[in-house]
Amino acid sequence: MRERVRLTVVALGYALSMVPALVLAILSVVTIALGPLTVGLVFALAVVPATAGVTAGHRWVTGGLLGQRLTATYTDTSETTFLARPLRWLRDPARWRDFAFLWFSATGGFVLAVIPPGLLAAPITYLVWMIVDPRWLWFVLLLLSGPAVYVWWLVTPALVRARAVAERAILGGSRVAELQRRVERVTSSRSSALDHSAAEIRRIERDLHDGAQARIAAVGMSVGLAEKLVEQDPAAAVELLREARATTVSALEDLRAVVRDIHPPVLADRGLVGAVEALALTLPLPVTVSLVLDRPLPDPVESAAYFAIAECLANTIKHADATFARVSGSHDGELLRLVVGDDGKGGADIGGAGLTGVARRLAAFDGTLDVVSPAGGPTTATMEIPCRT
Repeated sequence: MRERVRLTVVALGYALSMVPALVLAILSVVTIALGPLTVGLVFALAVVPATAGVTAGHRWVTGGLLGQRLTATYTDTSETTFLARPLRWLRDPARWRDFAFLWFSATGGFVLAVIPPGLLAAPITYLVWMIVDPRWLWFVLLLLSGPAVYVWWLVTPALVRARAVAERAILGGSRVAELQRRVERVTSSRSSALDHSAAEIRRIERDLHDGAQARIAAVGMSVGLAEKLVEQDPAAAVELLREARATTVSALEDLRAVVRDIHPPVLADRGLVGAVEALALTLPLPVTVSLVLDRPLPDPVESAAYFAIAECLANTIKHADATFARVSGSHDGELLRLVVGDDGKGGADIGGAGLTGVARRLAAFDGTLDVVSPAGGPTTATMEIPCRT
């Protein structure tokens, strides 16, 4: 019952949105007709952004109903002059889809949306009239409208979903366009991943050269000098060998640190869940870990997820002033979804170096990062990586 009432409220919102949709649809037609004139340009500067605002609200509601994210794919006009934008809008397929949506919302979409609240409102209306004006007519109408409640129960989910699917088809764009955007994102992310990999290789070379390599060279020099002193000054030779052993231990620590940055041993030994739990124990604030992974993940995905979580938690410690953090996630066989949140002060900058690195790491696997961090908190970072197992 509660779910159907919720869907009826959504349908009522859809139905009421017919009014601004119809107004904007008529104004859009007037704008197109007056296009060559200055008045048409002025109309466009008001009507098109208003239409985008209406469709943005519908994308949010419909995306929530269908469990999908519907994003607008408008042509970028940020570098276009104010008066030249309407000309760019005329060539933008996404703007024409918005125009088509306005007419759908004012016609067929309105019919689909008005039925559920209408079916539920009829018996309630007749009951109120019977109480206010107790005549036999209202009683008869109330009896006749009784089956409407049963019909409302049956058809509401299907009608609301039909409206939502239709909106997705109009506002979500074509499948070909979506595939083209994905190819562009993958191409860009692969290029960034290659640049990142080259930078990582240079960093590893530098760490090895400045750390382990220098220490191993020092060990060789100490052992060679000890070899010369072993007969003349055995005590000095023993001291040199002792220093060489200490230097060897330091070189091993440097090598372990380099390996840890490439692929943490705990990740190979205990998997992503165990590695994140071990990481949480080392942090200076309480971290709740709730990862549900029923099957092993590919090593590259596991490594990317681990370092992404580690970077998000590092940002929490450095910037959030939080008292606790949480890590949750699941894998449904197709998509790995991870959520890192805290109760800190919020205001996380998605363009900062840390989160930009996380986004770039995930993009190499066609993954996404979404950060919600209002001023005052809390902060929630949601990471999704396509991963079929």
